[in-house]
Amino acid sequence: MGAFLAKRLAQAVVVAFGALTLVFLIVRVVPGDPAKLIVGPDASAEQLESVRADFGLDDPLWRQYADHLAGIVRGDLGDSWRLGGSALSNTLDRFPATLSLSLAALLLTVVVGIPLGMLCARRPGKLLDLVVSTGSLAGQAIPSFWLGIVLILIFARRLDWLPATVDGSPAAVLLPAFTLSLPFIGWLARLVRSSALEEGGKDYARTARAKGVGEGTIQYVHVGRNIAIPVVTVLGLLMGNFIANAVIIEVVFSWPGIGSLMVDAITNRDYAVVEAAILTITLAYIVLNLLVDVVYFVIDPRLTPEDA
Repeated sequence: MGAFLAKRLAQAVVVAFGALTLVFLIVRVVPGDPAKLIVGPDASAEQLESVRADFGLDDPLWRQYADHLAGIVRGDLGDSWRLGGSALSNTLDRFPATLSLSLAALLLTVVVGIPLGMLCARRPGKLLDLVVSTGSLAGQAIPSFWLGIVLILIFARRLDWLPATVDGSPAAVLLPAFTLSLPFIGWLARLVRSSALEEGGKDYARTARAKGVGEGTIQYVHVGRNIAIPVVTVLGLLMGNFIANAVIIEVVFSWPGIGSLMVDAITNRDYAVVEAAILTITLAYIVLNLLVDVVYFVIDPRLTPEDA
């Protein structure tokens, strides 16, 4: 188990290094001069040169990269010229908002998706199964930013049932969480349905039926236990996707999370904040995958590290 986790951590380091390197290169080849944004369009050439020197923007790219890696090793991603203070601190201050939105979306996906999938597995080919299948395709095809705008117009503007942006009430999370989770509710339901149908045709399920065990007990106890591993795998991936995909949703709903912070940082060429936000999202994704690997062994102690 220790060797398995060490291997996973080594892979995580490689992934994080690759992500940081890619982001470092991308943000620096995007057109635009951060120095002009810092001092304004009317700044003199001397002022621009001074700002570039202060932020190391006039150094060769390889030197900027070397200094960047050295800072990461020290836990210093630099300061935000726009917000002031440490870029990492500014990013971590926004992370709880993104995490709460992602957890709400995950809870909504689980509460709706898993029961729908089990019901469809009990009645394959019936009306509910067809509706869920069609709705799953439609949900994945609808652009999330468009869906968010439509929900705001209907439920916040026309009906005035829910707030359109953060207002301090628990109801403020409902619209962005639903917008974030909708494409994945039907997807999870289809996964649960196919897994339950496959498990329901195996020998242990047929034996339970022959002994007179109720179909509900077979479906929700015996079959449910055996489809737990693929479902847990998907839930771990979904949580990572929600954290990453929240970027657009946070902008639409003015949600004060990492996503909206990163969009503002990209617009203003605040390199340090962009890199800190990407690093935070990458590490969150890595930690979630490690937790999923550990949960495997809790669910089924018969598994070996090679099976995970």
